[in-house]
Amino acid sequence: MHTEVLVQSMLLPFFLILLSFIEDSLLQSVSQVGGVCKLSTESSLRRCRTPDGKICSGRGKCNCGICICEAIEPGKFFGPRCECHDWVCATYNGKTCNDQGYCDCGVCECDEGWFGDACQFQEECNLSSKKSRELCKNQQGVVCSNRGTCHCGSCMCDNEDNRGMVTGRFCECDDSECLDEETGEICGGHGQCYCGNCYCAAGWHGDKCEFQCDMSPWESRQRCTSPDGKICSNRGTCVCGECNCHDVDPSGDWGDIHGDTCECDERNCHATYDRYTDDFCSGHGQCNCGRCDCKEGWAGNKCEHPLSCSLSLESSLKKCRGTSNLPCFGRGQCQCGQCTCHPPGDSRVHGKNCECDDRQCEDISGEVCGGHGYCSCGRCICEEGWFGKLCQFPRSCDMSDAQSKELCETSDGVICSGKGSCHCGKCICNPQDWWVSGEYCECDDRECDKHDGIICTEIFGGRCIFSTV
Repeated sequence: MHTEVLVQSMLLPFFLILLSFIEDSLLQSVSQVGGVCKLSTESSLRRCRTPDGKICSGRGKCNCGICICEAIEPGKFFGPRCECHDWVCATYNGKTCNDQGYCDCGVCECDEGWFGDACQFQEECNLSSKKSRELCKNQQGVVCSNRGTCHCGSCMCDNEDNRGMVTGRFCECDDSECLDEETGEICGGHGQCYCGNCYCAAGWHGDKCEFQCDMSPWESRQRCTSPDGKICSNRGTCVCGECNCHDVDPSGDWGDIHGDTCECDERNCHATYDRYTDDFCSGHGQCNCGRCDCKEGWAGNKCEHPLSCSLSLESSLKKCRGTSNLPCFGRGQCQCGQCTCHPPGDSRVHGKNCECDDRQCEDISGEVCGGHGYCSCGRCICEEGWFGKLCQFPRSCDMSDAQSKELCETSDGVICSGKGSCHCGKCICNPQDWWVSGEYCECDDRECDKHDGIICTEIFGGRCIFSTV
């Protein structure tokens, strides 16, 4: 059955193209005589117009009643009115038609036993009601984001108006945000909408793809190329010859990353400990395009070293490093071989070289060692009967192994994201992988720049957020 469907999925687009070609040829032979079009302009356009009023679906040109589909990417558009475009087929878990069907002119044709826009629903369900609901919960623990119903672990989104604006695995996306208020079209008819965001076709830009670029893609890229040959210095996106840098201050002023090609990164002027202040260059210099120009009497890449110190810069830093690769363990300011721990007034960071960080003993709610131990230089000493990095696991368990594992499964059925073990319904992340965290060990802290005060948290689905501690 699957082989037959696969063959169909491969042959059908070619069949449609061939059919379109034959139909076009027949129509053209009737409407054209001796290479001259016998149709009026109105009649020609009427034959090319789709039910929604677009000429050739907005993807081609009308030639004597025949749509000539855009051929920038051969085979990308096809059909009598250029209406077919397979890449807009719905996806689920990142797979077109959930790998349980094939794409036919932008619509999923599902295998037997499956249904839904993306073939994401099984007709028969072998999951318990509880397990099904657990798989339908979004990152905030809400079933189908209160915008749909749960069927066998998958969300069926509420779209009573049949416009299909509520989408996403957990019905978390509102594609009505992509509607152009003037035309009523999705992304102005010049792009595709994914989870409320427009992704514009080449030559178009804007939140709703409402602006057309008046230069070629080559010229646009050339204007966005930084001196080191990278597009927007790999710190921004190129839109019609202008770089939109990734870090823009909400006020509209310069953010940490700026410049015509995003070549300036002001974060290079921040000392490691300076994530708690707005000071550049340790407060003793001026930041110019990512480089510190120090005031008189100060030296160092971050203007952190007073020239009045009897120690050299390297000797001072060596004394402040202790057993770490970073001065003051990256948690304080080094001046003349002495560490001042940051943030100021926070006694949780202490030690000669700021080596103790008792914040590591707190869970996300701020409780120390789960209430079942005490903190000693950033490590929890657990009471009898409890264990774990935060003393969060009881040694005794009152549930079966099957019940325990069910609570440790992620939405894709993997125990603790494959990065830990399950104990009494809770995940214990692999201790050798220090960067792994989260309720289901789904967070990878290596992806977060901790020097900018960013942490990983399961509350936001394993994404990096700014820390408030």
